[in-house]
Amino acid sequence: MNETDTLPETPRLTRPDGSPVRALVVDDEPSLADLVSMALRYEGWEVKSALSGEAAVAEAKAFQPDIVVLDIMLPDIDGLEVLKRMRGDGRDIPVLFLTAKDAVDDRVAGLTAGGDDYVTKPFSLEELVARLRGLIRRGASVVSERADPEIRVGDLVLNEESYEVRRGDTEIELTATEFELLRYLMRNPRRVLSKAQILDRVWSYDFGGRSSIVEIYISYLRKKIDTLGEPMIHTVRGVGYLIKPVS
Repeated sequence: MNETDTLPETPRLTRPDGSPVRALVVDDEPSLADLVSMALRYEGWEVKSALSGEAAVAEAKAFQPDIVVLDIMLPDIDGLEVLKRMRGDGRDIPVLFLTAKDAVDDRVAGLTAGGDDYVTKPFSLEELVARLRGLIRRGASVVSERADPEIRVGDLVLNEESYEVRRGDTEIELTATEFELLRYLMRNPRRVLSKAQILDRVWSYDFGGRSSIVEIYISYLRKKIDTLGEPMIHTVRGVGYLIKPVS
């Protein structure tokens, strides 16, 4: 596969009236806020950002977002207080918290305070977007433009709306990152994808190009998928990986 090849797009989520989903990104690191905002704009969403808690509260009132990405550690008021104020008007906005890698207490406090999910820094943009899509689909504020959300390769079926995966009659539980890796493979059946392409697509933030992470997650998928029948995920030595239906 060439780098210039066009990949099938994820079905867009929109508001019921067809307008873009609105997302608010709150982080005091401008480069990270810009990176996340760019990824969400690629999804077709309308995005605003804020670099402080007070700015986030004001932006939420003016922008009326459908979902919020919210860093817990902010320079003025923390994310927990921001969440409390944003929901003070009765709007139950889905919120995904960003937390420090080792801040277990922050994660617990965030979920206890009413946060819907969290990711720890550093994170992959694919995983972040996958989690946001999962959160926002649970509400009634968005719809998908694709009538059939299922991708099929042989007897393996992946549903991009419900995030369910099954092989034959067997349900397969995947983490968000495993799901994104499998989705990328299944969108490109019988096409060899290099480690570099997979890293760029699935681990696009702060993984330093470590190709070993690809090998690890491919092995995770094989344990969950290839153990249910004849192998579907194949290695092309020196090139990369591909998925194809059983002959």
